[in-house]
Order: sequence, then structure tokens, then C-alpha cells
Amino acid sequence: MNQITNVYVWDMDETLILLKSLLNGTYAEAFSGVKDAPKGVEIGKMWEKHILQISDDFFFYEQIENCNKPFLEALSKYDDGQDLSDYDFKQDGFSPPHDDLNKKKLAYRHRVIANKYKQGLHNIFDQEMMDLWDALYNMTDEYTDRWLSSARAVLEQCISGNEDPTFCLPASSGIVNSNRTGSSHINVLVTSGSLIPSLVKCLLFRLDSLISYENVYSSWDVGKLQCFEWIKGRFNNRNVRFCAIGDGWEECEAAQAMKWPFIKIDLRPSSSHRFPGLSLKTVGFYFSVVYGNPDSENDEE
Repeated sequence: MNQITNVYVWDMDETLILLKSLLNGTYAEAFSGVKDAPKGVEIGKMWEKHILQISDDFFFYEQIENCNKPFLEALSKYDDGQDLSDYDFKQDGFSPPHDDLNKKKLAYRHRVIANKYKQGLHNIFDQEMMDLWDALYNMTDEYTDRWLSSARAVLEQCISGNEDPTFCLPASSGIVNSNRTGSSHINVLVTSGSLIPSLVKCLLFRLDSLISYENVYSSWDVGKLQCFEWIKGRFNNRNVRFCAIGDGWEECEAAQAMKWPFIKIDLRPSSSHRFPGLSLKTVGFYFSVVYGNPDSENDEE
């Protein structure tokens, strides 16, 4: 039996997480007055402030904000593997990488960021800070009727290949092989935001165990179609199937250009294409419309 690989290509904002729609009130508006819009704005501002602060304080964002790359390994060829345990990132004279020396310095920073991402928030913050993050996450999840936790549950189901949560076995690689189905499942993120804050969002919104840093792409400079083409180049063979999930026109057009199925996320509470609401069964339907339903693959039924 040939192994099928399903690659789920996710948007971030207003798909896996809610932030912009909290800040501008569009999430609350979709509920026709039922939701407390000012509270949503307040929650969004708290996230925005902390995401930027953590990006600056722990992930070099203040230094490299103007050096956005589409993925962390974009400059890996410039990294000579130097031991960075005693490296002084504040005094190394880094400036926007117009030459190979500064590209190497940026590659060093990317390596440190990748390691911090792999280690998780517990290796950055003490328990008191972790408790504060948990409280903000839970408050946001409650306000959004479990949007965050429901989206995370679907990511777990995607990489396990089963809607039964007892089969959900998140791996740090973001890739799970399912012996039950003879298939593998990969979550990839393509966000229109800049790379470093997007990685920080993955950590803060508890997505890091389900999406590895290698699978986080920023389309800020290159566009979503280019990112989709890179993803296809990484994973493509005749047994790989792709599906894009997002709320915007750009990922929709890019998916059409790639001839991938596309699931449009809708904030409205009456929609099934939202969280909670979207299920692995629905995602499987979109796969089958484009790719058919191979006899060897039954994990979406």
C-alpha cells in the first residue's frame, strides 16, 4: 500500500487564532450585539502588546524587524555552526544583511530563535509568567466560544488522521505517521505577518507542538503563491495531497493556482467553516473532491 501524505496549509490570523478581528471589532459584529465588543478590543490589545514585547525581548525582533525572511532556514547556508553560547548579539555590529557577514549574523539569530521555539515557552518564562499566559489564553478562548482550543483540536486531529482525540499524538516535528491508516499528516503555516512575531504567536497560542518551526512561512515579502510553491517543492510526490485553509482572498487565489482544495474560514456563528465547527470530516470532503478517495486512505471518513 502506497503511503498517502496529507499536507494541511493553514493561514494564521482569523483562522487558527483571532487577533485582528478582536482589535477591529469584526468578530463581535458577527454576533449582532451579543458579544461585548470593547472587551474583545481589550483582549486583542493585550495580545498585541505582549506579542511585540516578547518578540523584542527574546527573539531579536527589534534588531531584525527590517530583515524579514520567509522562513527561518532561508539563510542557513551562511551559518558556519559557530558555538553561540558566549556570543554577544548586542555587540556584534549587526545591520541589515546587505553582505555575507551580516547574513551570517542574521543566520545566527535565526538558529537561536529556532532552538527557543523547539524548547518551548517553559524554557523562557517562569511559572508565574506561564500562569499569566494561561489566564489570558483561557479568557480569550472563553470570549471566542472556544475558537482557540477548537482550532488546536482540529490541528491535532489532522496530524493524527483521526477525529478520536485518543489517537492525537502531537510530535515536535509537526509530522505524524499513522500506522492505523498507513499515511502521514503535516501541518504547515503560511501567514501574511512577519516571521518572528508569527513564530511567537505559535508559541503563545499553543501551536508549537503541532507546527514545527521549519513549517512556518511568512508571505509578507514574497506572497502566498510563492510560499505554496515552495511547500509543494518540499513535499511533492504523486502520493502527496495538499489542502489550504484560510480566511483571505490571497490564499484562495494561490490555492486555485496550485489546483489545491481551499476551505474558507468564516467568522459568522452560523457557519460550519469556523471554530468550533470545522471538522476533520469536512476537511476530508474537500480532499476527496479534488483528489478522489483512494481505497488505501480512509482516515477522513
